[in-house]
Amino acid sequence: MVSLLAEAGIGCGIETTRGFDHGVFVPLKVAFPAADIPCVQLSLRSDLDPAAHLAAGRALAPLRDEGVLIIGSGNTYHNMAVMMRAMRTCATQTHGLDFDQWLAEAVYHPDAAERERRLAAWSAAPGARDAAPREEHLMPLLVASGAGGTDPGAKIFENRVLGAVQSAFRFG
Repeated sequence: MVSLLAEAGIGCGIETTRGFDHGVFVPLKVAFPAADIPCVQLSLRSDLDPAAHLAAGRALAPLRDEGVLIIGSGNTYHNMAVMMRAMRTCATQTHGLDFDQWLAEAVYHPDAAERERRLAAWSAAPGARDAAPREEHLMPLLVASGAGGTDPGAKIFENRVLGAVQSAFRFG
């Protein structure tokens, strides 16, 4: 992984003492409860630059040919203030539908360059900052999209959680 990132001109280091982030631990605990698979966590860049996360995904794409599963764990809607208010008031309105629709269209786009352009500019999308006031929960999706190569993504799951739409996408 380090060599692929370096070949793409993306600097990185190796941290061996920190445990897994909850974005890695929780999904893997559910998917692989025996914890019997090797796992490497890629941290987000501190500047949260969308284009840089797409580039990191592109750099890691060759791992797919080696049978490596690349998971981008996060949330398509992560506005906890809105979600908690909806829970307290038993609100029935679903939040994030406009952004979720935009995101699905961007991910589905058949032209990889246009798909990346749209995803890199995600914060200008309808409802984007309502859905993701801070972008760290969305950046893993961009890494996964970059790793998906030229194949458009596909929405494989949609649910409502605490009054917000949550979706999952598959690439490649």
